[in-house]
Amino acid sequence: MSKRLTHIDESGAARMVDVGGKAETARRAVAGGKIRMSAAALAAIKAGDAPKGDVLAAARIAAIMAAKRTAELIPLCHPLAIDAVNVDFAFEEDGVRVTSSVSITGRTGVEMEAMTATSIALLTIYDMAKALYKGMVIGEIRLIEKQGGKSGHWRAGD
Repeated sequence: MSKRLTHIDESGAARMVDVGGKAETARRAVAGGKIRMSAAALAAIKAGDAPKGDVLAAARIAAIMAAKRTAELIPLCHPLAIDAVNVDFAFEEDGVRVTSSVSITGRTGVEMEAMTATSIALLTIYDMAKALYKGMVIGEIRLIEKQGGKSGHWRAGD
């Protein structure tokens, strides 16, 4: 059974999916990722002693801005009037884990906005701390959970 690709029209050209006829519903997506770094860089971020200033405050603002501009970055994404963006950081033994959640009342989901927010938060941490350690590794960016829309509720591991 072949599935029709939603972003390709009958002639094979790329298209933005028409969501105009869909009902507006509450939707939410959560994404996460991690940046690994040296113990010294991690300690400086925890202490607020990074050369460029408050690393996590800058990363949080960058993530929120990125979520709001996802449609400018990813082709065929719909521009969305986002209701909320939350960005959390957790210190781990070898780095920082970022979790971003995005919510909307709308006709399409916000998975890409949540993953964009997480990605930009991680890149901002790298930029703010690269003077401390250039060998940081960004990874594990993934959708953790989504709620709303036709596919309902989904959680990683389900």
